[in-house]
Order: sequence, then C-alpha cells, then structure tokens
Amino acid sequence: MDDHQAQDLVKELVLRLAPAESGGGGRDAGGALRFAHRLLSSRLAPAVLPDEHAVAEAIKRRLAASGRPDDALAFADLHSKLSARSRPASLWPLLYLLDSLSSHRRGAAASSCLPNLPAAAPAAAGGKQASRVPGTPAGGVVLVSKDPDNIREIALREYTELVLDETEVSEAALVRDVLYACQGIDGRYVRYDKASDTYDLPEGVRVPRSTRTLVRKLCEVGWLFRKVRGFISDNVSRLPSHAATEVGTVAQAFCSALQEELSDYYKLLAVLESYSLNPIPTPGSDSGVSGNYLSLRRLVVWLAEPTVRMRLMAVLVDGCRGLRGGGMAGAIHGHAQHGDPMVQDFMGRLLRRVCSPLFEMVRSWVLEGELEDVFGEFFIVGQPVKAESLWREGYLIQSDMLPSFISPVLAQRILRTGKSINFLRACCDDNGWAEAATEAAAYVGTTTSRGGLGYGQIDALEALVVEAAKRIDQRLMDVIHKRYRFKDHCLAIKRYLLLGQGDFVQYLMDVVGPELSEPANRISPFHLAGLLETAIRASDAQYDDRDILDRIKVKMMDHGDGDVGWDVFSLEYDARVPLDTVFTASVMKMYLKIFNFLWKLKRVDHSLTGVWKTMKPNCILSSPFYKEGTSIRAQFVSVLRKCQVLFNEMNHFVTNFQYYIMFEVLEVSWARFSEEMDAAKDLDDLLMGHDKYLTSIVEKSLLGERSLGILRNLFALFDIILQFRSHADRWFERIYELQLRGKGKSKTKTKETGSWLEGGRKAMIQLAGELFLKMGEDLDSIAKDYTASLDSFISQLPLQQHVDLKFLLFRLDFTEYYSRVSSNK
Repeated sequence: MDDHQAQDLVKELVLRLAPAESGGGGRDAGGALRFAHRLLSSRLAPAVLPDEHAVAEAIKRRLAASGRPDDALAFADLHSKLSARSRPASLWPLLYLLDSLSSHRRGAAASSCLPNLPAAAPAAAGGKQASRVPGTPAGGVVLVSKDPDNIREIALREYTELVLDETEVSEAALVRDVLYACQGIDGRYVRYDKASDTYDLPEGVRVPRSTRTLVRKLCEVGWLFRKVRGFISDNVSRLPSHAATEVGTVAQAFCSALQEELSDYYKLLAVLESYSLNPIPTPGSDSGVSGNYLSLRRLVVWLAEPTVRMRLMAVLVDGCRGLRGGGMAGAIHGHAQHGDPMVQDFMGRLLRRVCSPLFEMVRSWVLEGELEDVFGEFFIVGQPVKAESLWREGYLIQSDMLPSFISPVLAQRILRTGKSINFLRACCDDNGWAEAATEAAAYVGTTTSRGGLGYGQIDALEALVVEAAKRIDQRLMDVIHKRYRFKDHCLAIKRYLLLGQGDFVQYLMDVVGPELSEPANRISPFHLAGLLETAIRASDAQYDDRDILDRIKVKMMDHGDGDVGWDVFSLEYDARVPLDTVFTASVMKMYLKIFNFLWKLKRVDHSLTGVWKTMKPNCILSSPFYKEGTSIRAQFVSVLRKCQVLFNEMNHFVTNFQYYIMFEVLEVSWARFSEEMDAAKDLDDLLMGHDKYLTSIVEKSLLGERSLGILRNLFALFDIILQFRSHADRWFERIYELQLRGKGKSKTKTKETGSWLEGGRKAMIQLAGELFLKMGEDLDSIAKDYTASLDSFISQLPLQQHVDLKFLLFRLDFTEYYSRVSSNK
C-alpha cells in the first residue's frame, strides 16, 4: 500500500466518523483530517501493552454483554480470517484504533444524556465568561473535542507567568548552580551546608517548593561526587609519605578505576554546561530556539544514569574504608552480584582494574614462588623461620585478606603450590620446578608473563593452579623419594629407634647391659657410642648404608641422683634437611618416647631371659641341695617351683604383649604408612600419613593421654618383673655361694670361712633353710603384687577406646583364667 492509498483511506474514515453538520461540514471535516494526519505522524503511543489477543477478547466480551452475540461471533470469525492472511504482521494497532473510536462514541452518547446545567455559567477567574462551542444550546453541556484556539498553550503560558511571579531566581541560574554542585563547587544560590551535610538552596531564596525539591534531588549526585572525590584525595595524598603501607596496590588500582569513571563524568558535565548556555524556551516564545537547551527537568533525565553510578561508587567507598588488599577486593566483589545489566557491566569493569594486582600476586606465587607483597595485601603471608619449619610455619593464609571470589579450597592449593616451589628451592636445592611451572602454563593455555589472568577468569585461574600444583608436587615427591630416599630413612628409624632389627637389639642389650646397670652420672656417652658401633658390626645392621648408620647416635637424657643407665639411655636419628621437615623436633621427641617404652619392654624381656638362664633344669639338678635329705630338698624344690610358676606367668605376659607391640602395632602401622607413602601426591599427604603412623603407634601402645591410667599399671608390672629379676639374681647368687662354701671353695674372708667350716654340714643346711624360707616369703610377696597389678591392667583393657587393644586382651586371657579369678574375688 502506497502513501496515496493510505491518505485516501484515512480521509474516507474521517468523513464517515465526522458528524454531518449543515453549513460548515466541509470546514469541520478538513480540520478533522488535518488533526488525524498530525496524530498519525506523531510519536505518541498508548500507555498499554500491545496485546492483540487481549484487545480482541475485550471487543467480543463487550459485544456479547450488549446483547449482540451474533455480532460477537461474526467479529471472531472475521478476526481469525484476517489474522491468518496478515501474518506475521500484528492486527493490534487496527483493533486498538477501532476499539478506541467505539469507546469515544459511547462516551459522547452518554454525555448527551446528562442533565442540563444552569443557563448562566459562573464567571471565570478574572471576570471572563466560560466559552462554548457555537451552535450549542445555552445552559447545555459544552463538548470540546479539539483545541482550535490553543487553549492548552494559553494555560501553559499563564502557569509560567504564575511561576515566574513566585520565583526570584531564573531556572537557567539554578541549572548552572546545580552543575556546579555536581562538581563539588558552591554556586551563587546552591551551596554545601556542613551542618546538614547536603547541597541546598538557602531559606531566604524564594522559589516554589517543587523547584526546591527538584534541586535537592539533582544535587544528590554532587554530594555523592564529593564523597568519592574525598576518598580518592585521601588515598592519593598519602602515597608519597611513609603511610603508603596503608594504601597498597589494590587501593591504588581502586582509586585509579574511580578516577577513570569520574573522567567520563567530567565529560558529561562539559556537554551539559555547553547545553546550559542555550536559553530555555517558554510558551509563546520563538519556535526556532535550539532543542539542546537544559532545564531542571531535562537535567533529571541527563543525570539519572550518572547518579546510579555515583551512588554505587559512594557505596563502594563507604564499604572499603579501613580495608586493603584482598579484603577490599572481596568487599567490592560482594556488590557485583546484581541483577541490573548496567550495574554488572560497571562492576565488572571496576573489578578488572582493582583485582589486577591481586591476580598478578597469585600468578607470581604459583609459577615463580615469589611473594611480591610489599604492602601486606596478599592472602598469603611469609615469616622468617628455620629450614625445618619452612613448610609447616613459613607461609600461612590470612583469612581477612582472602577475597570471596577465591574459595578456601583453591586458596589452600595456591598456598601449597608456592610452598612447594620455595621448599624445592631453599631446602632441596632443586631448580626443576621452573620447567614444571612453564609446562603447566603452556598446558592450560596461559602465559607466565604479567597480565595473563584477571577478574572474571576464576575457572582459568583454578585450571592453572591445579595443573601447576600437580606438576610441581610431582617434582617434589620425586626429589624426596629418589634423591633423599625418604622411605629408606623411615625404615631405618623403624629398625633402630623402634627396635625392629632383632639381632641388633639383642646384641646391644648384651653389650650395654652391664654398663647401664651403673649410676647414670658414672656412664660415659663416648663409651656407649663405642658399644653401639660394636653392636652394629656384630649384627646384620653392618650391611646397611653407611650414611644411615652414621645418623644413629647415643643420647643420654637428663637424669637425677638416683637414676641408673637404663633410665637415661636412648638412641636418636639425625634427620637432616630436607628430611627434618618430616622428622621435626616434636616428631623426634615422640619417637624418643616410643623408644623408651620399647627399650623398657626389651629390658624386661631380657631380664626374664636372664632369670631363665639361672633356673635352667641342669643347674637345679646339679645343686647339692637337690641331693640332700627330704626336708631341705622339699623346701628347695618348693621354692624353685614357686619361682618357676611366677616366671612362667611373667613370661606369658611379656611375650604376648611384646608380640602385640611388635607385630599388631608396629608392623600393621608400617604397612598402612607404606601404602599412604606410595600414594601421597604432595608433601602435605606425606606429612599427614606420617602423623597418622606415629599417632597409631602411640595410641595402640598405650602411650596416649587417654591411656595414662593403664600405662601406670603397665609400668608397675615392668617394675615388679625387674624386681623379680633382681631378687632372683641375689637368691641364686646366695645359693651358689652356699654351694661353694659346702665344697670349701668360698672366696670370703678366712675367719668367716673357718667359722662356717667348723659348723660343718649341719650349719650349711640351716643357712640354706633360712634362705629358702626367705625366698618363699619374697616370692609370695612379689607374686601377690604382680597378680594385683596384672588384674588391674587386664580389667582396664576393655575400657580402652582403640579396637586393637581387644586383641591384646584376648591374647593375654585366651583361657579366661584371669577373668574367672577376678570374678571369684
């Protein structure tokens, strides 16, 4: 359809709708046609949503409600056919036009039914009579469908004159002052009031209330600008001074990003100032005035979006005061979670600038191991420590500097990656990490140079950290296991400090036993070191690596006046860098605690072995007391039987307890640690596995804090067994002395020997009887104490929390003998 056809259709529609009036019908139709053309060529749009279906349904309901169901059906049929032919174009404009015309006619018909007004209309303001359309009856309702006499323009002019009468400041002056306020400058009328902390017109300036309210609303952006500019000035002014540590690179980047946003704001204000030079047109003025003028209401539109941005910057400024580094970046990131696309774009642009130094620190730490944090802004902080504490205490995470867009898991991985690089460089003297870091960056597709990562690339950052951590940790594990032979040293500690090398331990007991029986202050550590070397050369330990054997040393613990060598003797293992990261001083102290426990257990076992050697059957049968008469022989056999029974009970306990410690504790724990050692992917896994290994040994060996009560009973049992050994040595030494005296071979003084020999066989038997009686009493006392301590120990075993201790109870009381004895008591 061309323009001529459209004009013809519009003309025909107007002629059909215009009322046919006698006399001037053509003039009225022409005016209506011009009005229609102006209306159709304007940009006016109805304030409703363009919904074709809703308009059609409304028309059908209206037809049906007015008693015209046939017309409603006909309309529905015509609408469906026309919609099918006009697709994809919408029929909404046509339907809306027809519906509006129909509503207008119904409104006109309804108004004609209103009652007549009085004949004389009241005088209008100023003595003017209300005008009416010619041809209408006097006293009727005046219907005005057009504005041929520019009544609206006249009303606007009159309103403008009224406003000017109430205002002593022109709108142009107010616009100029508002623009000054937007720059934080006091104008002629609009000034900053410190008391109320706002820009406002003085109370003496006479302006309409609506204008005053509008000025206050416009000056909000100036108040926000003042706050943002003050924050930038405060931070920039401190940069040259020694207080630069309070600013930092992230704060500097934040101020730079704010300054860049303010630069765009300044450009807008420059454009608005140029527009403010154009005069503001008033109703009735020359229509040739340029459209680029600036009024207060237009200024509201111009400053709408800048106000939103300035308000957001002011919120960020308030939220970032007192923060720095990662804490500041996290606070800004918290405001980026917004549904407005404009706010999202603004915050993304701002955060890319703010987080640039932070991401550069992450890149430098992950790929180079360098902590470039002059102002203390990074969430990883280093502190000077010894080499052995570098991994555990050298680098830590500052939670208050961790931005919210980096998860704690990722932060821990970032921390470990940089720690691995520094550990390889400082403790292992290895540079292979550089190649691993380059390969990781190339694999991910990023670069090792500056600026490779930024805000919004968290996935890329995580991929880089994961790949770098995997490769650098693998390099660290290779160095620890292959160059420094970590597993071999762990096995050496198990064999020598945890007494797993049986022949070495037995020979060491034999050679140092007599020396350790002396008081501790008389024992020379150098002499014990020589005996240790003798035990190594006499056992299979001599075939171990010399580097490992040289690390085993004798250590004498602090001792008191009554301590003997057994109480202070121990072995230590010299773990050097980087192995001392695992075998720290606290760890070696725990190994020392375990060694002392195992050494005491071996000493008890060794003592019982000595008792058995003394009570061997051939020694007993060859004794002259065994060949004597019935009385002394029965007494001798009875004492030896008690001694043998008590020995068997003690040997049963020590053997089973030692089996439990050496196999179900040490060997099982070592097997699990070996599996975890082989599966460890980083040094943290290795440390965790070793800590679990030590903890398992301590808990199962009753050395933990929760087992102090039962441990005291266990040491009481050990002391009773050692007491039994001491008594046995003294008894059998006395018996041996009596045997020698009976044969006349005593090494005692001549006077004593003569007096004893004068007594003859009768005196020897009498002395032996007294000795056997005393032995029986001592054995009964020792057996009583041992039984009480053993019952207490066994009764406490079921109360222990570790499940493996139940197997120890089964081994010690597999016949339920002790349980029955305890129940009978």
